[in-house]
Amino acid sequence: MLRHELARPSYTVSPINIGSNTDPYQPIERRWKLTRAALEVLAECRHPCTIVTKNAMVERDIDILAPMARDNLVQVFVSINSLDNHLAAKLEPRASAPHRRIKAVRTLHEAGIPVGVLVAPIIPALNDSDMEAVLEQAADAGATCAGFTTLRLPYELKALFREWLALHVPQRAAHVMSLVQQMHGGRDYDSDFSTRMRGQGVFAELIRRRFDIASRKHGFGRTRELSLDTTKFVPPRKPSPQGQLF
Repeated sequence: MLRHELARPSYTVSPINIGSNTDPYQPIERRWKLTRAALEVLAECRHPCTIVTKNAMVERDIDILAPMARDNLVQVFVSINSLDNHLAAKLEPRASAPHRRIKAVRTLHEAGIPVGVLVAPIIPALNDSDMEAVLEQAADAGATCAGFTTLRLPYELKALFREWLALHVPQRAAHVMSLVQQMHGGRDYDSDFSTRMRGQGVFAELIRRRFDIASRKHGFGRTRELSLDTTKFVPPRKPSPQGQLF
C-alpha cells in the first residue's frame, strides 16, 4: 500500500510521521515487522520521515535509520513522561522502562540519528514532578530538541482513565481529575485544537513555564522537525508483468 501511494503521479513529498496514531514499536512488531518494512520502502525511495515511540525496539532499525540520517531523511522522538519504573509499568505496561528509553536516546544519538524527547503525556499530580529530570537525562543522552503534551481524554478514554486512577492511585484520583478539568475549562476534555494538547489555565501555564525554563537550561527549545530533505525522493516503480531491465 505504501509503495502504491508513493508511486502515484500526483503524490507530493512531505515528511511522513510514523507513530502519530499508535506506537510503531509495540511488542507485536517483533514478529510482524510492519514498521521495519515501511522504513525499508521509505529508505529505498529516499523519502523523509519522523518517528515517535515509547519503545527501545527502535534501536533494531538503526541499520536503516543511520543511512537515512546521513541524507537528512529521518528524525526520531522518544516519548518519556516519567522516570518512575513502578508508575511507568502501570501506566504504559507494553512500553520500555524509562531507563531503557533514555538508553535508546543515547544509542540513536551515537549512531548519528537526530533524536528528540517528548514529555508526554504530562498528568498533573501524577508524573509532572519528573518533567525536569526527564529533560536533564535526555539532554545528557544526546537529545537535541524537546516537547510536551498534557493528558487528553477524548471519547471512551475518560471512563478508562477514571477506572485506572481508582485502581492504581485511589487516594489521588479526585485531585488528579480536578486538575485535569481545570486545564480543560472545567471538563474532562476540551477538543479546541488550539489548546487541547497543552491545556489552559493556571496549572497549564505553570507546566509550560517549567518546561521552558528546563529546556533553556539544557540547551534545547520546543520540539521542532528538522528541515528534512524532500528533494532526494525517487518514486518506486510499479510492478510490471514484463519485469525490468534496470
